[in-house]
Amino acid sequence: MRTPRILTFAGSIRTGSYSAALAALAAKELSSLDCEPVLISLADYPLPIYDADHEASEGVPAPAMQLRDQLASADGVFIVTPEYNAGVPPLLKNAIDWASRAKGQGDPFTKPVFAIGCTSPGALGGYRASMMLRQVLALGLNGLVLAEQAMVAGAGNAFAEDGGLKDERAQQRLRTLMTTLIEQAALRAGLRA
Repeated sequence: MRTPRILTFAGSIRTGSYSAALAALAAKELSSLDCEPVLISLADYPLPIYDADHEASEGVPAPAMQLRDQLASADGVFIVTPEYNAGVPPLLKNAIDWASRAKGQGDPFTKPVFAIGCTSPGALGGYRASMMLRQVLALGLNGLVLAEQAMVAGAGNAFAEDGGLKDERAQQRLRTLMTTLIEQAALRAGLRA
């Protein structure tokens, strides 16, 4: 029997992105667990700003189809969002919007189980952005989103040189979240009883 496929990505492509660092750390944690981890970057899926007129005249761009297929082939998805003005960044929202418009095999938002991570240099750790992302995934797209999430406050000083989190409790919470994501994804996909 196959292991669950867990897709991980960040809603930021900025050089030195804290969200990308947390996504990479999650992928590292996943590699030591019973799953097939897949780490992607939204930089590899360049998309124009979503516009229904563009979609009507040009169709859904190929990168949106590719991202949609990545989501649809996953059993679990861990998305890490930074916080821009108390919300998700336009890059992430735009990628989700385009992927929701692309047609193909399987539903990219109701098939996998989602988990959310967030990062911020501030004290709230991206909490407001995570709530917005949760609303988009659960309310807007009918996705199953785990209640637990990984938040990294003070992100500018949170990561060690080896890429791990300096706070061992935060590291353990991430590990626990990844374990729960694998378990829930496997159950939903019928890979475990």
